[in-house]
Amino acid sequence: MTPDENILLRVENLVKYFPVHSSALFRRRAEVVHAVDDVSFVLQRGETLGLVGESGCGKSTTGRTILQLYRPTSGAVYLDGVDLVKLKGKELRMIRRKMQMIFQDPYASLNPRMTVGEIVSDPLLVYNEVRSRKEIDEEVRYLLGLVRLDPSFTNRYPHEFSGGQRQRIGVARALALRPQLIICDEPISALDVSIQAQVVNLLIELQKKLNLTYLFIAHDLSMVRHVCNRVAVMYLGVIVELAASYELYHNPLHPYTQALLSSVPIPDPNVEEKRQRIILKGEIPSPVNPPSGCRFRTRCPIAQAVCAELKPEWREIRPDHFVACHLVNFQTQ
Repeated sequence: MTPDENILLRVENLVKYFPVHSSALFRRRAEVVHAVDDVSFVLQRGETLGLVGESGCGKSTTGRTILQLYRPTSGAVYLDGVDLVKLKGKELRMIRRKMQMIFQDPYASLNPRMTVGEIVSDPLLVYNEVRSRKEIDEEVRYLLGLVRLDPSFTNRYPHEFSGGQRQRIGVARALALRPQLIICDEPISALDVSIQAQVVNLLIELQKKLNLTYLFIAHDLSMVRHVCNRVAVMYLGVIVELAASYELYHNPLHPYTQALLSSVPIPDPNVEEKRQRIILKGEIPSPVNPPSGCRFRTRCPIAQAVCAELKPEWREIRPDHFVACHLVNFQTQ
């Protein structure tokens, strides 16, 4: 397999703006929300790429735009070499079999009026993957067993399950069509801490067993370190740093990444006591009117005049370690 063939997903210059209307009556568009602005990355088959950042930075919007749940303002999204942005109607519907999403809230993402069997079998019926009631029952029981739920639960309703069990039902539904790509949109943030590790370990096990590829969206940096092969750090709609997980956690180069990692607790009290935390000042600017130049400059502790004038170039500072910062060369010398 050539390097290009090993790439399952390629995102190029992805942009998603949402219009803000000044009048509900006349629907005048006064401004736009710059939710995702010029995002590019690749995802190798069988790997997990983490997408991290503060709430509101555009992580979930990026995931939904990749799946075409939101149609992008501009840019390209290639899945197996096919540009999803150019597809419409039946063509887009058919290729959606290859990509699924696990949603953040297991309480809101399952229809309370449908049984577990109906929820899990729904994708199979939509795409005519099964022909008889017996095939449906067998497939649902297999999928529930795959996520370690009792196959006899098929006639129960979502309200009869715990949060962790509901998320497993969501995982089973996502696996029904045997997708290649799964976007995990903060799949454990709504769960109890005691359950989070179980769900994450299940996702890792399923990835190895089914050769799945994950885009893992999260804000829990310690969990991302455990799950992901590579990590992309996002701030106010743009990716500011991308590197292998070990490299990023041991050698963060962008000031924003350094600040994020300084807030992650370390279990060793001696190391934790000596560690210097980086406290970011001010609030995240509005995505309606983002700062000129570098978007992080208004909170950056080392910002200089050039940061307000020019947008930082996306550069490969070290092998497979990319950063968008004017001053990163000075830091690494």
